[in-house]
Amino acid sequence: MLAGIAAAMKGSTVHIFEKNEKLGKKVYITGKGRCNVTNACDTEELFGNVVTNSKFLYSSFYGFTNFDMMELLETLGCQLKTERGNRVFPASDKASDVIKALNNRLLELDVTIHYRKKAEKLIMDNGAVKGIVVSDSTGKKSFYGDSVIIACGGYSYQTTGSTGEGYELAKEAGHTVTTLSPALVPFVVEEPMIKELQGLSLRNVEATVMKGSKVIYREFGEMLFTHYGVSGPVLLSASSYAAKELKKGPLTLSIDLKPALTEEQLDARILRDFEESMNKQFKKCSGQSISCQADSCYY
Repeated sequence: MLAGIAAAMKGSTVHIFEKNEKLGKKVYITGKGRCNVTNACDTEELFGNVVTNSKFLYSSFYGFTNFDMMELLETLGCQLKTERGNRVFPASDKASDVIKALNNRLLELDVTIHYRKKAEKLIMDNGAVKGIVVSDSTGKKSFYGDSVIIACGGYSYQTTGSTGEGYELAKEAGHTVTTLSPALVPFVVEEPMIKELQGLSLRNVEATVMKGSKVIYREFGEMLFTHYGVSGPVLLSASSYAAKELKKGPLTLSIDLKPALTEEQLDARILRDFEESMNKQFKKCSGQSISCQADSCYY
């Protein structure tokens, strides 16, 4: 959508071929349906959070910064807000408002959108891209143009349409595709107790991923237990660092629920909470810090 807007603003006649029945299907699910648009930190700080080859993105980031993105959406009528950690969301908390703003701009610029059209292959002539072949329920059709922008996502969340065609199209044009690795994805955890914790959300915790005694990743933030493992911002970030190591074998995840407290401070707080609940059954005791059920106590 952004590529189509940029090309149309330069005066090009633009056609977008969308495999799904609507635009921005992956955007709908980002940020738990709220769409974490960008981060309001200094642009230089963004590079410090790019795990590999950040220099490659310099021209892109400075050609269209995170602040440019925010200004564009607000100009298009999608008001934004900045939350803890400088995370930027639509003021409405609806990802659909981001898509609507971009879609409306495409229509204003007379961009033609072809829905349910799958990109099959590039049309090449002496090493130059001349067009693209797309298919739908009626068959295949060729479209010609001065240039083709491949913007069809990676290989994750395949239900949204990101099934890897972009890599094959890039190869057709002579590009080299590196070995694929997951990034910004949840972790699968082997321990069976994970299912019992499904739905539990933790804030202000410190997650550490280790390979033996080596720390692969350590960060502070929010996380979530799922039916198959762990997710949430702090774990999604960890996956970018741990992906290569996971190919060699399992890793160990440890969670510090009170990283701001020393062991002595934590011990004193637990004793204080039990002191305040000393006349209650253990399974019924509860406080600001402790929630106990059956024979287990989670702090």
